[in-house]
Amino acid sequence: MKKPLYILAVLTFLITTALPSISVATPGEKGKEIALSKQLESISKQTYRYFEDFTDEDTGLTYDAVRTDEGELDPQKHTSPTNIGMYIMSTIAVEESGNLSEGEAISKIQTTLDTLEEMETWNGLYYNWYYTDDGSLMTDWGQFISTVDNGWLSAGLMVAGQAYPQLNEETSELVEAMDYSTLYDPEVGQMHGGYDVAVESLTDHHYGALYTEPRVASYLSIGKGDVPKTHWWEMERTMPAEWDWQSQTPEGYSETYDGIEVFEGHYTYNDQKYVPSWGGSMFEALMPQLVMKEKELGQDALGLNNQRHVDIQIEYAEEQGYEAWGMSPAATPDDYKEFGAAPLGHEGYEDDGTVTPHATFLALEYAPMEAFENIQTLKNFDTYGKYGFKDSVNVETGEVTEAYLALDQGMSVVAIANYLHDGVIREYFHQDEIGEHPEDLLEREEFSIQ
Repeated sequence: MKKPLYILAVLTFLITTALPSISVATPGEKGKEIALSKQLESISKQTYRYFEDFTDEDTGLTYDAVRTDEGELDPQKHTSPTNIGMYIMSTIAVEESGNLSEGEAISKIQTTLDTLEEMETWNGLYYNWYYTDDGSLMTDWGQFISTVDNGWLSAGLMVAGQAYPQLNEETSELVEAMDYSTLYDPEVGQMHGGYDVAVESLTDHHYGALYTEPRVASYLSIGKGDVPKTHWWEMERTMPAEWDWQSQTPEGYSETYDGIEVFEGHYTYNDQKYVPSWGGSMFEALMPQLVMKEKELGQDALGLNNQRHVDIQIEYAEEQGYEAWGMSPAATPDDYKEFGAAPLGHEGYEDDGTVTPHATFLALEYAPMEAFENIQTLKNFDTYGKYGFKDSVNVETGEVTEAYLALDQGMSVVAIANYLHDGVIREYFHQDEIGEHPEDLLEREEFSIQ
């Protein structure tokens, strides 16, 4: 026997006898990483087709959603500030992957910017809904200015201005005009949910919890100088222990940052400590890290907490006996509903077995191999279509929602780019001085979850 063949035979024997749980035909971790990367490149290209086919060529505004009704596409031709921001970042993401030329990406984004400059605003902030064919205000759905939605548009503009310097002056002017101080309540140190222009009233509710998706708006509002840095510390990590409506009585201790006393509280699930989101959904937890360097800078706080939320989402789904994991607000066959892993929330969202693929992509940087397996499982449910993954599947009944949402397709494309290209979208966001200025907020804090 020739020596190479002899060595191969011995190695094969050792692997199959000493490690019987590992099949020789199963690729190693490196092989899985390569397979995952190739699959993600394909998924990103396929998913971006949504934006190619359902963005108005004249305005550069993307349809909010497309449903399939008896085989016929039913596009919903209105859009939101979040959709616009996600379209801009998705376009940059696919250009980074080589699936779009730089010239094409700039041209697409420039069309959107031209429309944004003509759209009706309030203190530079954008309304919740506009028609995609001409950018006019969609008044029959109210005249609401959303704090969180404007935050995502600002983030997309900041990323574009750094990715393409020739757009920087234009994007910077739009962001600078967006005055978040008009949504801030200095008496409680928190942002209002928004402003109803029709009745000239701020919402009664505030975004009081830090670990929800509006923290992007809070972060960049501080970076702009529209609100004080103390705002970051005025948001709750958990609600005070005496608030007995919350799903757990939090444990923790108080720390002082910039003169503000912060209760560093946490919940516990199966011996894992974490700071809860409002409803326990994946996008509350992980959508902000599409642009914020939480993993890199907040290793003892937000980054560590992101990891805990991914781990618990996976563990929770396994305990429920679900074949796939990833619970987050998503389209259903008849509606749009909020879903989450209940233990992860202050007040947990419903869990009926509905899983949404965008949650898997948000978790990529925290559980890549688990995501790789989850993608295969979701494909087995026949959720993968012409425009990437359909929006949700009930893993108990097998019912697939025949819909694609701009928000969820955008989150998926951006998350893939960050995974494949060393956090490229986050890098652009933090290259802007608005994203760089408050970085110490991420670095200094330590959650009580070590």
